[in-house]
Amino acid sequence: MANREFDIVLFGATGFVGKLTAQYLAEAAPAGARIALAGRSPEKLAAVRTELGAAAAEWPLVQADSTDQASLDALAARTKVVVTTVGPYLRYGLPLVRACAENGTHYADLTGEPLFIRECIDRFGERAAETGAKIVNSCGYDSIPSDLSVYQLYRRSVADNAGELTDVTLVAWLKGGASGGTIDSGRAMMEAIAEDPAKASVMSHPYSLSPDKSMEPEVGRQSDQALSRASAIDPSLDGWVATFVMGAHNTKIVRRSNGLLGWPYGKNFRYREVMSAGSSATAPLIAAGIAGGIVATMAAGAVLSRVALGRRLIDRIVPKPGTGPSEKSRRSGWFTMRTFAHTTSGAKYVCTFAGKGDPGYQATSVMLGQSGLCLAFDGLPELAGILTPASAMGDALTERLRAAGMTIEVEPA
Repeated sequence: MANREFDIVLFGATGFVGKLTAQYLAEAAPAGARIALAGRSPEKLAAVRTELGAAAAEWPLVQADSTDQASLDALAARTKVVVTTVGPYLRYGLPLVRACAENGTHYADLTGEPLFIRECIDRFGERAAETGAKIVNSCGYDSIPSDLSVYQLYRRSVADNAGELTDVTLVAWLKGGASGGTIDSGRAMMEAIAEDPAKASVMSHPYSLSPDKSMEPEVGRQSDQALSRASAIDPSLDGWVATFVMGAHNTKIVRRSNGLLGWPYGKNFRYREVMSAGSSATAPLIAAGIAGGIVATMAAGAVLSRVALGRRLIDRIVPKPGTGPSEKSRRSGWFTMRTFAHTTSGAKYVCTFAGKGDPGYQATSVMLGQSGLCLAFDGLPELAGILTPASAMGDALTERLRAAGMTIEVEPA
């Protein structure tokens, strides 16, 4: 890649999260970084570049369209790394992954769509490995905190000679909202399953993204549904926990990391994610409402996606893609993830991963931006193909996010 014209191309720079990522790169990229903005409209790209100020004034603009394979091939051939915010990825993302896999170009996205990642693995995984392309999915709030937390717990257990990981549970606290793009991604997957019901198994099977299911530990049923007292996870916790809406995706990414790294987390590694419902008198009702609401929403969405009237109804009630909260709301958000781990030696650890800003917008733009910078400038393991944040960038990305102001700490529990 030494002769590539650019270090990073940001594809989708005119979208809501794309603009936030462009702004972050303008602030955080090292001097001399060769960054370009890409999208369908040169006029809109120029307007975004103007808003970014002097740091981005000389950034080139690249016209490319997710429906034009030739334009994506040309884009991928010019750069070391493509960072993309153009989703839903299941609808629009596969041609760009193909271009990066063919050209040996590294890639980072924000997908929370297991169906898309499964398609990437099946269609482009071997080619990406051949060309040396690191295709790294889920480089935002989904699923970097989950993936790096477990990876760092593993690293600490090795350093302490504490044995393998066994039962590991992440508990999420956050202040932030769901974006129109995230909801549209969920809708795209529902529509895909409505057209081909066999794809539902990718969503439900805990090892559906595994590089080799036959090598996975046999630890019994692992459900992403939750409703219990928090103290059942760790005595230090109060209140109740419920199903975490992104747990079904994040857990698959964490298990895929384990497989890609050679299953070092352990032969009895079990992993789940839950969300805190608080400790007030109404917490049990809140937890039950969250758990039941997620199941009902998924069921209703799957049914409505099958008929035109249902799709029109969804259009009317959900936030539109490309929309998002005000800057004040984004900056007032926050997230904290605490991951509790047991090991075969009896040792217990907790990893705290926390950050400021709405997790789906402000914090995600930091994580995606740093992922692009990491792929472009850091010495990374030689592993290539369809990867995860931990397997592609583990320690390097952890240090970058710490330097960017996020807390990532592992301590004895």
